[in-house]
Amino acid sequence: MHAGLMCINIVIVDDDPGFRRIATTLLMARGLRVVAASGDGASALAAVRAHRPHGVLLDLHLPDLDGLSVARQLAEEDDRPRVVLTSTDDLLWSSEELVSAGIESFVAKDRLFDADLRGLFASSAP
Repeated sequence: MHAGLMCINIVIVDDDPGFRRIATTLLMARGLRVVAASGDGASALAAVRAHRPHGVLLDLHLPDLDGLSVARQLAEEDDRPRVVLTSTDDLLWSSEELVSAGIESFVAKDRLFDADLRGLFASSAP
């Protein structure tokens, strides 16, 4: 870790273990720290409450809850994390709908490699 760079903690939420591994590698390569990875909405909420991360990389499609439902619950937390939604599907919601659900931004999974992941989560770090 470079001197002066703040450690930014992230929880990854995706039902695909392969994607969780890829996302972990990408986030760590950008200097972010993955503190937990969850395969469904319920465990994601528990992980966020346990780890209090700065950000959550959240898949839209989960086996129990959809990403918007998880984001809405996270938005009610006192120290809410910055939520970046991801999916292989095109986004069907407007930016206003995403913001009202507590989602800061959307990155398609096939664009994750090129995304400024540190920038997406950095403004939430203390």
